[in-house]
Amino acid sequence: MSKTMKAIVLTRFGGPDAFELREVPVPSVGPHQMRVRVHATAVNPLDCQIRRGDYTDYVRLPAIIGHDISGVIEEVGSDVIEFGIGDEVYYTPKIFGGTGSYAEQNVVDVDLAGRKPRNLSHIEAASLTLVGGTVWEAFVQRAQLKVGETVLIHGGAGGVGTIAIQVAKAIGARVITTALARDHDFVHSLGADEAIDFMAEDYVKAVLRQTGGEGVNVVFDTIGGDTLTRSPLTLAAFGRVVSLVDIAQPQNLIEAWSKNAAYHFVFTRQNRGKLDALTNLIERGLVKPVIGAAFPLERMGEAHVLLENGRTHGLRGKVVIDVWGEAGALYPGQRAAA
Repeated sequence: MSKTMKAIVLTRFGGPDAFELREVPVPSVGPHQMRVRVHATAVNPLDCQIRRGDYTDYVRLPAIIGHDISGVIEEVGSDVIEFGIGDEVYYTPKIFGGTGSYAEQNVVDVDLAGRKPRNLSHIEAASLTLVGGTVWEAFVQRAQLKVGETVLIHGGAGGVGTIAIQVAKAIGARVITTALARDHDFVHSLGADEAIDFMAEDYVKAVLRQTGGEGVNVVFDTIGGDTLTRSPLTLAAFGRVVSLVDIAQPQNLIEAWSKNAAYHFVFTRQNRGKLDALTNLIERGLVKPVIGAAFPLERMGEAHVLLENGRTHGLRGKVVIDVWGEAGALYPGQRAAA
């Protein structure tokens, strides 16, 4: 194989023009590692935050970032017995701990990788690793969402929300989600029981109306802003709030105290167990990826622009990267972005 690879390199913190396409060395493989040919990756809000400079203390420039991979194993370390050359895997590389996914090759610790779902393409699988693992941790490990409970999912049409709706329904929960009116049919098609147009009505009043004044058991926050302050107003007693969003400034959570609420802040850590649980749902047909747009590797900056302005452009689901140009015209979003 070539000892170099193409990669999108973050050369400075700033806008989408901070990326450069470069030839860089392929990382060497340790005893407990595997080298994977990256067929597809995806763009996450975390990637945009890193690019902007929100995590300068954790990222040394120049850097290859990115947090979703689906690909094929081309080399295994001396101690790897779980996988072999030619196996299809998907995973999130170690966050802040090594080379990311914006490249043609990636070297990964064997414990982080799971077998790619057999019923998904690489593009589809790459759209799920970070968001799927995050949602699984949020609902199963943190909120401990139960059959028959009700969950409010903020931002149901987004990259995380589309998967959160499906996982919550697979668990057996009733799902209420916020979404623009134009997305209501879409989120219902994913399994949402109720949809609230947050631009037209106050979601707190709408939730209380839809639950007969009882409120929801779990709130899943993908939005931020004043969501942490206002979400407790929608909670039933002993409800739980799970947030994926940084707190930019202190917030008064007195309403949460009065509900005996529990707050969980999730910055997920990946492992094979989460991926295997997600794969089980995917192969049973309970969770399906939602692809909003696809770009080739060299147009990473455009992919970031689209993700950051997704609401304005009506983006639904994930922005993915077809690293080797294998998907062709499969996803119209790639042509629409030209």
